[in-house]
Amino acid sequence: MPETYGYIKAIRAKVGHMPLILNCAAGILLNDKREILLNHRTDNGTWSLPGGYMEYGETYAKTLVREYKEDSGLDVAIVRELKCFDQGETVYPNGDVCQTIAMLYLVKATGGSFAEADVNETTEVKYWPLAALPPLLNQQNADMIAYAAANC
Repeated sequence: MPETYGYIKAIRAKVGHMPLILNCAAGILLNDKREILLNHRTDNGTWSLPGGYMEYGETYAKTLVREYKEDSGLDVAIVRELKCFDQGETVYPNGDVCQTIAMLYLVKATGGSFAEADVNETTEVKYWPLAALPPLLNQQNADMIAYAAANC
């Protein structure tokens, strides 16, 4: 497979801020207290589930493992697929707009550490009580967390 990292950046160079439909994957990691792991984002200062956009040629599962490592510093294994969420819009500070089709997974940590998170994407990684969440990236993240709270 050819090098595909930067696929979305290449598309944006051609279409500017035009709304795009993008595929992504996100992971639910709960600790023993049933708190959920979130990462604090550098792009807009909100919190989100670790995960991110698919690169050309990837599967949802491969995207999740790669993006989870970037966002949280943790290596994860997929426990099970939870649900596909296809009604999410994100508007970024630079004007980019996208509708995200997000595959949500339940994951378990297998290694790594928060110190390994990509500082260009994440300022902090923290477990949060499900009943006391910080400001989230978008409604889709809130919907995914609510689904996980009821089904995991």
